[in-house]
Amino acid sequence: MNPDIEAARAYFMSLQEELCAALEAMDGAAAFSREEFPELDGALARPRVLQDGQRIEKAAVQFTHSIGQSLPAAATERNPGLAGSGFQATAISLILHPRNPYAPAAHLNLRFFLVAVKKAAAPALWHFGGGFDLSPCYLFEEDCIHWHRMARQAVGRRYPALKAACDQYFRLPHRDEGRGIGGLFFDDWTEGGFAASLAFVQAVGNAFLPAYRPIFERRADLPYGDRQRQWQLLRRGRYAEFNLALDRGTRYGLQSGRRVESVLASLPPLAAWRYGQQPQEGSPEADILPHLKRPKDWLPPVDNSGDELGTASAETPKGGNSAAANRIKP
Repeated sequence: MNPDIEAARAYFMSLQEELCAALEAMDGAAAFSREEFPELDGALARPRVLQDGQRIEKAAVQFTHSIGQSLPAAATERNPGLAGSGFQATAISLILHPRNPYAPAAHLNLRFFLVAVKKAAAPALWHFGGGFDLSPCYLFEEDCIHWHRMARQAVGRRYPALKAACDQYFRLPHRDEGRGIGGLFFDDWTEGGFAASLAFVQAVGNAFLPAYRPIFERRADLPYGDRQRQWQLLRRGRYAEFNLALDRGTRYGLQSGRRVESVLASLPPLAAWRYGQQPQEGSPEADILPHLKRPKDWLPPVDNSGDELGTASAETPKGGNSAAANRIKP
């Protein structure tokens, strides 16, 4: 096996185990399914899906290592000169749809491509890609600040560019709104060579749980009612629109012949669409919408030492920031 593929594959497989164990503990009741689909050429699909949990309605943590003779169209639309090239790809993808409407949906994807260029004697091309993003139904500013602070800690000076790329990619142009409040996104990443790039990807992957778990624990047990549930289902509809109509990863999975069950595991278990539905102005449901229309800089700038300039801590008492917590009732 190519040593670069082997190193990326080993990290993604270990991260899958870590994430599944953590999410099972966070749910407290349900367990992930455990399937493996090896192929004779060394390729492997290892889907893990948790459904109908106590606190997590659905989560999927998918590992894949695929080998192909020709790159799918979704993988060459930005680099058409690579069309027809053989490839290997390994990736991990996580989606999480909590049961409680106050706990946000979350997504993590990390991937590595190794492309055998068709030109004679041409060296193989490789790159990493991925990132993570957060899709809340309700606005808790301290959650957004914590999420972005952990993202910035993971990638340092690269954060502004990767945040902007995330805001741009996870957007529904037909609605002129973002899928969520963003995070990190990068593609075609080779900075510093393979070892440095792998370390960068590991920093992103290792930051997901510290970024997400405190938010989940603050929100997963808050009381809610049918009004909050119906708003959650409408926001999940937006999530499904993006994944089915726009996401390159979904198109790549379908075009490359992966198991449809695995490709579409990112979809929420339930979603809703209602004609002309608009939240009442000034309601808790409406609070999130301005931040989806116009991406927000959640963090203050930093000085040359890396310290934030003129900011208070994002840590708040359990239950949330007072403005949001006092207005949100089931």
